[in-house]
Amino acid sequence: MTIAVCPGSFDPVTAGHLDVIERSARFFDEVHVVVAVNAAKTPMFSEAIRVDVIRRALAEAGCTNVVVSSTEGLITDYCKKVGATVIVKGLRQNGDYEAELGMALVNRKLAGVETLFLPADPILEHISSSIVKDVARHGGDVTGMVPDCVVPLLADALTQESRKTLTKESQKALTKESQKKD
Repeated sequence: MTIAVCPGSFDPVTAGHLDVIERSARFFDEVHVVVAVNAAKTPMFSEAIRVDVIRRALAEAGCTNVVVSSTEGLITDYCKKVGATVIVKGLRQNGDYEAELGMALVNRKLAGVETLFLPADPILEHISSSIVKDVARHGGDVTGMVPDCVVPLLADALTQESRKTLTKESQKALTKESQKKD
């Protein structure tokens, strides 16, 4: 049995991510979608929410040979644990290749795991999690950029984010007012 791993932060999962996962599921006996912790990023959604959303989106797509999980460790350690021999990464035309190639070489050296690059569908290659969040923050419509189950979660997260920002701004204003009085 050939097992592949599709790792990512998936914050949130996008239509582009799902396309790569669904295409991978056609080529491999089993595909593990692994929500990985990226220390360089502060996620909008918890690991548990990201795992749940991906599971729901893949169930709607009818993917039956896909396992969704998460890890805080190295992807290569996860690959060893489940017996995966391939990591699948989607590539857009925005410079993904250079960054991913370096990681692929490290993964091969650490665990003997090969990396398969799938070019993004031209219709989806402009989509990234960062762009989705930016569009949503500015009131844009992200329908079609993310699975339907992500849209309300994104709206809720942005409402909470807005409340936190207002609270911080209110605290700053109160601090300034109290400093003026002193």
